[in-house]
This record gives sequence, structure tokens and C-alpha cells, in this order.
Amino acid sequence: MEGLLNSEEFCCSICLDLLKDPVAIPCGHSYCMECINDYWKKNDHLGVFSCPQCGQTFSPRPVLNRNTILADMVDKLKKLELLGNSHIYDNCMPGDMTCDFCTSIKQKAVKSCLVCLASYCQNHLQAHYKSPALKKHKLIEASVNLQEKICPHHDKYLEMYCRTDQQCICLLCVMDDHKGHDTEPAAVESTKKQKELGMTRQKYKLKIHAKEKDLLELKQAVDALKSSAQTAMENGEQIFTELMQSIERRRCKFRDLIRDQERAAESMLQTLEQEITELKQRDHELEMLLKSEDHVHVLQVSLILVLTVKNIAQKMLRMYFGKVNDAVSALKKRLEDVFKGEWLRIYQADSCPLQLNPLTAHKDLSLSKGNREVAVRSRVQSCPDHPERFDYWCQVLGTEGLTGCSYWEVEWSGMGVNIAVAYKNIARKGESSEAHFGHNDKSWSLFCCRKGYAFWHNGIVSKISEPGSSKIGIYLDHRAGTLAFYSIDDSMTLLHTVHTTFTQPLYPGFEFSCYDASIKLCQVE
Repeated sequence: MEGLLNSEEFCCSICLDLLKDPVAIPCGHSYCMECINDYWKKNDHLGVFSCPQCGQTFSPRPVLNRNTILADMVDKLKKLELLGNSHIYDNCMPGDMTCDFCTSIKQKAVKSCLVCLASYCQNHLQAHYKSPALKKHKLIEASVNLQEKICPHHDKYLEMYCRTDQQCICLLCVMDDHKGHDTEPAAVESTKKQKELGMTRQKYKLKIHAKEKDLLELKQAVDALKSSAQTAMENGEQIFTELMQSIERRRCKFRDLIRDQERAAESMLQTLEQEITELKQRDHELEMLLKSEDHVHVLQVSLILVLTVKNIAQKMLRMYFGKVNDAVSALKKRLEDVFKGEWLRIYQADSCPLQLNPLTAHKDLSLSKGNREVAVRSRVQSCPDHPERFDYWCQVLGTEGLTGCSYWEVEWSGMGVNIAVAYKNIARKGESSEAHFGHNDKSWSLFCCRKGYAFWHNGIVSKISEPGSSKIGIYLDHRAGTLAFYSIDDSMTLLHTVHTTFTQPLYPGFEFSCYDASIKLCQVE
């Protein structure tokens, strides 16, 4: 049956896959129900429908019905293909070596023969156990690349090992190309290697155990950090919410005050307009009285007008809100100063005492004050060479590699300096960029001068338009991958922030480009 069916004959010419819900159109060609419907939808506006294969047209659109006979044949074809694919390797798992002598159903190979250069399942292997001639053949665990275990020069099994040339050889090689070499059976050398590998594995196990212990401790620390961070975040959110609510209440009161002043001004305006209207009425009555010839009426009415006319004093309204705006601006500045001060105190909580490593200092640098100050020497002095010492760039590194959260401050003087952090494996010798702070992927550097700043990493510079300051704060959150530089004067100004992934501990470092410069590690209060 399988030989009579050709899968290509049951493929849809539109999707090129086996027919799904097959239908036959009037010309006799068959398609998937969905494919031909989608194809004909494009011609709905024309009212003429064609066969994608032969081009025959139909009008109106033919009614399509599922061809059950064709559908059954396609289902049988699918089952035959699945059965054929799975039956061949019925007893094998993916990646298993198969028997070279199984024909219909491939069985898993259990042994390979180095003489026959073939692999056998349990059934086909019996001949090697029963036949006297085959019993002499060398059997090994089932292996894929049998040819690699045969000597290419003598077609013999590689059962010896040459320690001199460190390669597997056959017995004939021992008496030929490797004569006089230090040789021994491959099994003996393999046993030695396995012992060495066992010791190496034991070291790996110890390292894994130590790393797993570190991982457990780190997870516990992270969990504790997350818990405390969540609490701090919730408390901070509550404080900021209350602060914002307080500010909002005062903003509403401020607006109400301004609105009250507006309403008072409008009320005074209405009062003044009403008084003007009344005065105009009295003026009109006086005008009529002046023209009257009735003396008695003049005398009677004039008495009333004199009594009712008042001397209305107009109070000039001069509202000015400049002082109010000044007061609000001053409040804003005080709040910003408070916030900056609080952020500074938050960073200072992670302050760490640092020292410089004299073994890394360039010969032109002089360390003092417990290795917390460094300056360029006024006179060149001899200095013993050391593998960690920078021999070209006038640089120095700190003694301690930093992880976690750290904050430190430095005060500098002179024409310009570089304040940096670097991995310990940064190059130390020569004038290449690999040893220069900020010019490789192992260091990050802030250049400081009186005119401003510039940040360097991997040879790329980012200019910073901020006025120069002689005091710089550095904040590092190693796990979060954050490095920030701050200018510190009366307030704390962010100069530059780095967001990356640090793969090693970071060491503080400094570089000097002129002979009048110095740097001091400050005591953070």
C-alpha cells in the first residue's frame, strides 16, 4: 500500500503541504478547503473564479464540499509515513548507536568490533561469542568513530600510548616510528589519566560546593535585601505620599488665598461702580434743581440733597503678588536643598575607608598620609619595578576591590586629574590603551579640570557641561551595575551615571597628566 501511494500526488498546489479538508473543484483539481477559499476571496469583486493550476474559470462561485474519499486516503498516507519513520528505530533512543546488521527494525548497538569495524546489537553480537575465529576479535563499548581507533599506517588497533609524543599508537608503531620512546599500554595510561581526572573532578566538586555555598549565602542576602528594600520602599512611598499630600494642601490654600484676593478686588470694584452710579443720580438731580424756578421746591429739596450726599473716599486697590511668588520660589529651593542633603546622607551611609596601593603607583607618584593622599613628585626618584606597577601612565590603584554598595569622596587640585575605577587585571606595562584608565573595557574614568568634566570608557568620551568642582563623590552599586559621579559644593550635583554589568571587583584609581596635581581621599562625615 505504501509503495502505491505517492505523497506528492496528495499535496495542495497552493500551500505545497498535504491536503487538509480536501475539496475538488469542477475542473477536477483538488485543494485544501481553506486555501482555495482564500484564493477565491481575492476575486469576489470580479464575480469570476479560476483554477490556480489550469486556469479554467467558473461563474458563479462553485459550491465546495469535503471530498471524504480523498480525505481518508490522505489520513492513511500520513499514518504510513509516521509508522515508517518510527518503526525503523523502534528500540533506539535519540543519540543511541545502532546496529550495523539490523535491516528492518534498528536495534541499539551494545558492542563495537575493532577488527570488523562494525557495531552489533545483542542478537547479532552472539556470533562473536560463539565462533572460535570471532572470539579473538577486540570488542569495545559501542562507539561511533571506530576508524579513529585504528592506526592509519598499519590498520591495527591503537592499544599502546607513546608518552614521548603523547599519542595513541599500535604495536607495530612501537617497533617502527616510536622505537625507543617511552611507551606503555593505552589501558595503563588511561587508568592514570582517569585518576588525574578524578582528582581534577574532586577539585571541581569542591569548587562547586563552595560556589553553591556562596550562592546560598548570596540568595539569603538577596532575600534579606529584597525584604528590607521592600520595607524601605513602602516606608519611603508613605513618607513621600504624606509629603505630597501636605504640599497639595498648601497649594490649595495658596490658590484659595489668591482667589479670595481676586473676589475682594471684584467686590470693591462693584461697590465703587455702584457709588459712581449714585453720584451721577445726585448730580442729575442737582442739575435739575439749578434750573428750577420754584423757590420753595429748591429750598426743600436742597436740604435733602445736602443731607444725603456723602463725601465718598475711594481707597485705591494695589494688589501685588511678586512677594508671594518669591516666597514660593524660596520654599522650592529650600526643599531641593533638603532633598539633596538627604540623598547625600543616604549615599554616605555606604561610605568606605580606602587606601592606595604603593606597589601599583607610577614612579613619579608620591603617596602620603597613610596612603590616602597622592601627588606628582617634584623630583624623579628611582623606584623598584613590580608586576603591578604602572610603568608608563602616571596612575595608581586602590588596595581593595569593591563589591556591593560603596561611596567615597576625593578632593583634587592642579590643572586636571582622572578619577577612575578599574578591574584588577587591567594592563600595567607599556603605553597601549589597555593600560590607560578610560581607554579600554576594563576601566571607567572621569576627567576633571577647572573648566568642566569629561567621562571616558573604552576610548569613547562623553563631555559634561557642568562647572568644575574640587570635590567629587563616587557612588558604586556593583550588583546593580551602577556607577555615579557627583560634584560636591554647597549641594550635590549628579555629573554622570553608568549602567552596565560589572564582572569583577572594581578598584578605585587616579591618573595625573601634569606635575602640579594631587588627590586626597576624604573622610566622609
